[in-house]
Amino acid sequence: MPALSPTMTVGNIGAWHKQPGDKLSAGDVLVEIETDKAQMDFEFQDEGVLAKVLMQSGEKDVAVGNPIAVYVDEGEDITAFADFTIEDAGGAKAPAPPPKEEALDSSEPPKQEAPAPAPEQPISTGKPLETVLERDRIYASPLAKRIALEKGIPLKDIKGTGENGRITKEDVEKYTGTTTAVSGAAPGAAPGATYTDIPISMMRRTIASRLAASKNTAPHYYVQSTLNVSKLLKLRAALNAAGEGKYKLSVNDFIIKAAAHALLKVPQVNSSWLEAEGVIRQYNVVDISVAVATPVGLMTPIVKSAHARGLESISEEVKSLAAKAKETKLKPEEYQGGTFTISNMGMNPAVERFTAIINPPQVAILAVGTVTKAPVEAEDGGIQWEEQMVVNGSFDHRVVDGAVGAEFMKALKQVVENPLQLLL
Repeated sequence: MPALSPTMTVGNIGAWHKQPGDKLSAGDVLVEIETDKAQMDFEFQDEGVLAKVLMQSGEKDVAVGNPIAVYVDEGEDITAFADFTIEDAGGAKAPAPPPKEEALDSSEPPKQEAPAPAPEQPISTGKPLETVLERDRIYASPLAKRIALEKGIPLKDIKGTGENGRITKEDVEKYTGTTTAVSGAAPGAAPGATYTDIPISMMRRTIASRLAASKNTAPHYYVQSTLNVSKLLKLRAALNAAGEGKYKLSVNDFIIKAAAHALLKVPQVNSSWLEAEGVIRQYNVVDISVAVATPVGLMTPIVKSAHARGLESISEEVKSLAAKAKETKLKPEEYQGGTFTISNMGMNPAVERFTAIINPPQVAILAVGTVTKAPVEAEDGGIQWEEQMVVNGSFDHRVVDGAVGAEFMKALKQVVENPLQLLL
């Protein structure tokens, strides 16, 4: 089991793209692996022939370094590995369950425990892993997912005909069913139950652990500011018109560029709290993590060197990273790191404002609400309408003092309300 991220200690086996007897070349996708961050393709780095699969699709919590397959040089006899087991390869089976702790205040004498049965091995179904958040994870090609989303077709109702039950583009196009709900208990619920038990995926556990640690250890404080984005929206419209379809800038592209501009002016906010190393690391470059909702949870791909990019470059990078994130195809270097995070819910008109939890070890995050129209006093004393946006900065008081957080918000407000500065 390869370590596909620095924090990965165990992984789950997804679909095998190669079967025993298949020839392997450098760059071939051997198997899909679910890490604590994402579902990723494991690319083979050598040449040979796959002789034996030791861990079948569906095996969970396989320790990093544990053998998952055997390969041999081309021309060698693979039948010699027909009965080869993971123990023969020097690997471990499923980990033994931790011992149960007895209540310290129990007044009853300890009971004689029966000998513990040997731990059972995970039962391999031969099907791909299911990682679920709001629904069961469906194993389908990226193109099949996109077509199903566009047509409003529930993937859970489609039977895949691809390898290991993978749903293909043809499966989606041939689907003739309806999207009406069917009666009966939902998967994961007992007969007659009024609830559904959804398994907690590795990624969801990681999100829960990291954000709970952030909220419990980083002393958050919040600074809110209302931004006049009337000029920004006019500039955006003018640039998009001038581009003649070559690019389409979003409001978020401008916010990313403006945040990078403000971080250069107030570099204390562009930092990380590294307690284990005994330092506060202040960065000279601005790598902005952009929160993206995906079927398996929130991911934060990184727009690197945002301060040195133009708006068009930022726009292209965000679109590319968001597409990869939604297809769980991000590489570790595309989502690990970052010096500052932006979470934008402005595309939802119901979200005027919100606060966000800091993404450790970063020390700040910007929460962006939707654009609204508000009446303001004009220079002649009358009333005029202004397009506004409310942003909330969350800051870690261990690194960013209140006055410094305020200076950052001031710098951000200045450049957003005078967006021509972004072109300098």
